[in-house]
Amino acid sequence: MYAADTQQWQHSPFRWLVVGIPSRTVGKIGEELVLRFCKYYGIAIDKAPDSEADLIINNCRVEVKFSTLWRNGIYTFQQIRDQSYQYIVALGVSPDTAHCWVIPKSVAWSNAAKQHGGQQGNDTRWIQIDPKNPPAWIAEYGGDLSCALKLLKKL
Repeated sequence: MYAADTQQWQHSPFRWLVVGIPSRTVGKIGEELVLRFCKYYGIAIDKAPDSEADLIINNCRVEVKFSTLWRNGIYTFQQIRDQSYQYIVALGVSPDTAHCWVIPKSVAWSNAAKQHGGQQGNDTRWIQIDPKNPPAWIAEYGGDLSCALKLLKKL
């Protein structure tokens, strides 16, 4: 199921993201990529002062979710929680490209599936996106990096 299980990453410049890095570290790498991307393009950004959000972009509280492409061709943005943020920046990296969506929290939450079953399954959700055929609800929130950049500048 995971992208690291396939040959598609063998010659990818992003291979280092799927070989032997713990998922928590990969999440931090995603945050750092968004931070540096915004700084490079002159977008006001800083780390959030608490654990309820990851970053502050143009005074908006943002949660970063990062995924590499899974074997089935889907990005899976996991561990989405109902915390104190206004937007999710969902950054996906495939073997040869990257995708990004800037999603209002209410839209993300209402379109996210419960990640775990049972009584404890109510607090975490996930969003799955096929970058070749994204769901209709996500179309206005990005896709390629140039679209995401425009949205980030508008926050």
